[in-house]
Parts: sequence; C-alpha cells; structure tokens
Amino acid sequence: MIELLEVSKSYGDTKAVDNLTLDVRDGEIFGFIGPNGAGKTTTIKMIVGMLLPDSGTIRVNGIDVQKDPIPAKLGMAYVPDTPDVYEKLTGMQFINFIADAYRVPLDQRRERVRQLADVLEMSDALGDVIESYSHGMRQKIVIIAALVHQPKTWVLDEPLVGLDPKASFTLKTMMRDHVTEGNTVFFSTHILEVAEKLCDRVGIIIHGRLVACGTLDQLRTRTDESLESVFMELVER
Repeated sequence: MIELLEVSKSYGDTKAVDNLTLDVRDGEIFGFIGPNGAGKTTTIKMIVGMLLPDSGTIRVNGIDVQKDPIPAKLGMAYVPDTPDVYEKLTGMQFINFIADAYRVPLDQRRERVRQLADVLEMSDALGDVIESYSHGMRQKIVIIAALVHQPKTWVLDEPLVGLDPKASFTLKTMMRDHVTEGNTVFFSTHILEVAEKLCDRVGIIIHGRLVACGTLDQLRTRTDESLESVFMELVER
C-alpha cells in the first residue's frame, strides 16, 4: 500500500508536485501517467525516499517514509527510469551488492536470483561485466536486483522502456502475479495501451496536480472511450 497525503515539491519557483493526495491499494496495479514534466518521476523519487517533500506525508506499507526511511525502503522495490548501474561490476556482483544492502541471506538470494534470471533470460549473462550489456539487459539486471529481497511494494518508473517484446510480456505477467498475492505495483508509463490493459486503476497528473484517478470505466465519458482519448481530453483542457 502507498499513501500520499497533501504532498508538494518545488524546484525554485517551479511547483513539480502540487498538493498530491493518492491512495494505492494492496492487490492492485496502479498506473501513473502524464505528459513529460508533469511530476511523475519527482513523485516516485519522493515515494522511495530519494527526495524529501516540501510538505505532506508519504507512507509505504503503513510506514512513514520520512520518519522511518530504512524500514519503509526494506518493504519496497524501486526501478528507476534509466538503468544507471556500476558498469565495471558483473551482473552478479551488482545483484550481490544490492542484496547485501537489503540483508538477503545467501541461500535465499541464490534461489531468488536463479528464478528471476531464468524468467528474464539473464542466466548466461550474470558473469559478464555490465558495460558489455545492451540497454535491455541493463534494465533486466536492475529489475532482478530490485526484486531480490522479495518486497511487498514495487515502484517502477517506466520499467518497460528498452525491453524487447518477450521481456516486456514477462514483466507484465510478473506484475500481475505479484498483486494477485495481495501486493502492490505502482508504475509510470507513457505507453497508454499498456496502462489500459494492465492497470486496475490509473492516476493522471498534469502540471504537478492529480486531475483524474480511477478505473478506466470511471474515467470514461463514453462507454467505448480509450484511455488515450481520456488522457488527450484532459491534457487539452
């Protein structure tokens, strides 16, 4: 579960996030969409504790991210919008580095890495240095590292960018399986067709303000209206 209550963040005179209140429930995939510069990544970085809000409260799994940052972070996974990693490490060394930070026991990490590497088709590349990886392989290694501690809440910023169609399908299946077990997935995307098919609810942010939130049926003004049409109508206003 993710809760944001009256959260704001400014950069100088620019209000990136403006009084945002949002409730992401257990057992759902929540899509966070908006134009470039709308405040999506800023919101995500505040959720995962990389940025401090100017005001407001953020809780993940009931834990205040500002007051108890370590327990809050232990319960979530974060995949950033760009897979910036330590290029001189091998894939396995990078995963172990992250697993050590999350205090994952060796036996548990071996089994978890084996499962994730198999499903994302990275098993043969774990011993290679990351600088030799393609963009898609870097994205996969970041995903494996983010999920190695089996967090309840996934926070993913444009996670499908750079993935080939098979890997993209695999990740979407993993997301659905995760929430079926009563967990939470919060992700941003510019691919509205994916959000329409995958998400239980979506939130649309424009100029830092949440302008719409709900299921697609709740957001439609016509029964056959697509998420793209809903989005364009809101943006053009």
